[in-house]
Amino acid sequence: MKRIPDMLEKFLNIFRIPDLRKRVLFTLGILAVYRLGSHIPRRRERAPVGAALQLAERIGAGLMDLFGGGSLRRMTVFALGIMPYITASIIFQLLTVVYEPLARIQKEGELGRRKITQWTAT
Repeated sequence: MKRIPDMLEKFLNIFRIPDLRKRVLFTLGILAVYRLGSHIPRRRERAPVGAALQLAERIGAGLMDLFGGGSLRRMTVFALGIMPYITASIIFQLLTVVYEPLARIQKEGELGRRKITQWTAT
């Protein structure tokens, strides 16, 4: 039964330690901004929404829509979120196993990993 007071004590430390409180409030603020942005619709002047949804279904973006909380289907501001970066990161990790020049770059150490991370982010 001693675990419950310990957990409560750790939770209360969030409000007692200024640096921890600032980090938690920053994280909650960023989450609030993301949730707000996932409900603001984008301007729809270039292509009709139906065409975009048909394209998304054709390329299999249903899984991306699932991870984005349905924001791709609603065509919101934050529709893609971080999914393109995660997908690129996974693809680069798989390519380092298959493609020898990438494997050599990754084995260069920190410099090689930074170079692959830079390519992933662009």
